Amino acid sequence: MANIFPKILFVIILNLLLLFSQLSTAIDTITQYQSLNDGNTLVSSDKTFELGFFRPGSSTNRYVGIWYKNIPNRRIVWVANRDNPIKDNNSNSTMLVISKEGNLVLLTNNNQTLVWSTNITTQSLSNTTSHVAQLLDTGNLVIKDNNNGDQQSNNFLWQGFDFPCDTLLPDMKLGWDLKSGLNRQLTSWKNWDDPSSGDLTWGTVLSSNPEIVLKKGSIEIHRSGPWNGVGFSGAPVEVITSTIVITKAINNSDEVYYSYSLVNTSVISLTYLNQTLDHRQRIAWNLEESAWNVYESVPSDYCDEYNHCGPYGSCVHNESLSTCLCLDGFEPKSSQNWNTFNSTQGCVRKGEDTCGMNDNFQRFYGLKLPETKHTWVDANMTLDECKNKCLADCSCTAYSNLDVGGDGSGCCIWFGDLIDLKQISSFQQYLYIRTDDSTVAEEEDEDQQDFDLPFFSFSTMISATNDFSNYNKLGEGGFGPVYKGTLTTNGQEIAIKRLSGSSRQGSKEFKNEVILCAKLQHRNLVKVLGCCIQGEERMLVYEYMPNKSLDSFLFDFGLAKICGDDQVEGKTKRVVGTHGYMAPEYAIDGLFSTKSDVFSFGILLLEIVSGKKNKGLTYPSNNHNLVEHAWSLWKEGNSKELIDVCFGDSYILSEALRCIQVGLLCLQRHPNDRPNMTYVLAMLTNETILAQPNEPGFTIKRISTDEESTTKSSCSINDVTITLLDVR
Repeated sequence: MANIFPKILFVIILNLLLLFSQLSTAIDTITQYQSLNDGNTLVSSDKTFELGFFRPGSSTNRYVGIWYKNIPNRRIVWVANRDNPIKDNNSNSTMLVISKEGNLVLLTNNNQTLVWSTNITTQSLSNTTSHVAQLLDTGNLVIKDNNNGDQQSNNFLWQGFDFPCDTLLPDMKLGWDLKSGLNRQLTSWKNWDDPSSGDLTWGTVLSSNPEIVLKKGSIEIHRSGPWNGVGFSGAPVEVITSTIVITKAINNSDEVYYSYSLVNTSVISLTYLNQTLDHRQRIAWNLEESAWNVYESVPSDYCDEYNHCGPYGSCVHNESLSTCLCLDGFEPKSSQNWNTFNSTQGCVRKGEDTCGMNDNFQRFYGLKLPETKHTWVDANMTLDECKNKCLADCSCTAYSNLDVGGDGSGCCIWFGDLIDLKQISSFQQYLYIRTDDSTVAEEEDEDQQDFDLPFFSFSTMISATNDFSNYNKLGEGGFGPVYKGTLTTNGQEIAIKRLSGSSRQGSKEFKNEVILCAKLQHRNLVKVLGCCIQGEERMLVYEYMPNKSLDSFLFDFGLAKICGDDQVEGKTKRVVGTHGYMAPEYAIDGLFSTKSDVFSFGILLLEIVSGKKNKGLTYPSNNHNLVEHAWSLWKEGNSKELIDVCFGDSYILSEALRCIQVGLLCLQRHPNDRPNMTYVLAMLTNETILAQPNEPGFTIKRISTDEESTTKSSCSINDVTITLLDVR
């Protein structure tokens, strides 16, 4: 017996040494006979994630968290005790262990104080001695029964993915377990040094047609739009068609959630809440730059903000400008507020809001679907049945397909005001909004104008362009792609401008463009030969110009709006043009007049003198665009610096400075302060004393980028024909 005891003692000591050596190497599991002390870590089997103790930023508190193992400057993706930190003076006596009840617990103060626990209920516990905690390759910390023969089973007793912090990892669920009432939502850190719960949240809002909503406290700041079988209706097209991320939305009697997975699992990408910006951001690790790159940040602009334009107001965003427009058949509830850019009251239906024989539906394309708090859905109903059900209920304001995949299916009906509308360039999604036929008809009658142009059949267009093949594509125009074609009848080469289905141009704009093109025949402009209108297809047929039209050398003039003989001003709900050239009152509020073109002409003058475009230009020395730079030099009495060096000595300085001064006078903020074109011509051709310009309108501060720079310039001489314009 005396010889047996040393052998038993040796075996015990050997096992203990093996146990501690395992803890000192990379392991992913804690059993009931092990503990994880401060300074040790768990590492997932594929070495992607690591769990351990950490101190954020300048804080003196310590937490148990999970981070990417091989990325410098730890990116914490999950925190166990985020709202109950370990005080620094207790860190030496802190450990993570499996309790006798089978829970993973965080103890401090020599195991006397419970800091955090997985809180698995007694009903879910079986043989607690076989419980283990494991860090999976997905970054999920789980509690499972080690006696379960299926080691790949996802039937976990507890998992960290059910209790997310500020980060959504691939394959995490964002949403509800309807059976248990568990709501998985992201909650931001309080600040970069404090992982405790902040006031920014992102989660699924339950309704008949659920959505994902970003909130600041109780205030909604962004809404995803409902899932329609392809993507979230408010998501930009580049997100929906992403080849990097696969999104999934589940809505059944057991669960309502959203999740995503990565096509290439070697890519490190996550979604998190940025508490400094109050944004939800999707980022990915750039191995070459050793930095996180932001690929999506929401809200991205004013139109992304919740209900920016009020009921029945649609927000349109182009570059740095966001504009609110009332839907067709609606008008501002308060014209005074609307004209001062306070659009929160939104729009109201024109005429009496009655439910009668005149009611019908107007189809809208490319709208983010309205908020779905007050909706009704039927997955088996056809679109015609959906329309009839909506017509039969006076409180129904709109309807749409529930699923746009394939040929479309299901029915979603809205009740009450339609809010949080936004124009998007996305997949095909139609929304049918209840309107009064009489008011819509009146608006259409106002735009009916006769025009005499040849009509081409759609089959002729298909034959001419080889079925609109990419080989025949010349580029993208203002409202859609342009194709080169050949008429089979006579072999004539033509250019066909095909209205894009994702553009917002309807029959009204198309007719205006046809009328304008038919009237403006000029030797330096492309000749319009005819048009094609068949169903949803609308096309303009031009003479093909191998060397392009003169307009490509003169850039974009901003606005050409048809006015009546006695009309000097007006208002439009469809702002169309290129930003940087449009007058501020037109771009922001849809107001146009003969003075709007004067503003655009002022831009053109500055471009001719400087040899630079206003659009997409930033001077690195002062971060100014062309207009701001011209005004700054004028104030300094140094306008000579604006003149294009390519002119050399071929110009008269006083004439060039006069052009700059006239250009600035054309760019005055208020239309009444701008000269008319007759006076502009007089100022340019006479030596009369000119008025002193005030600060121009519409100068937008921007952040310069490496691509927007004037540090590199080239000087070229082009042979062009100068066209004299008749003053109107």
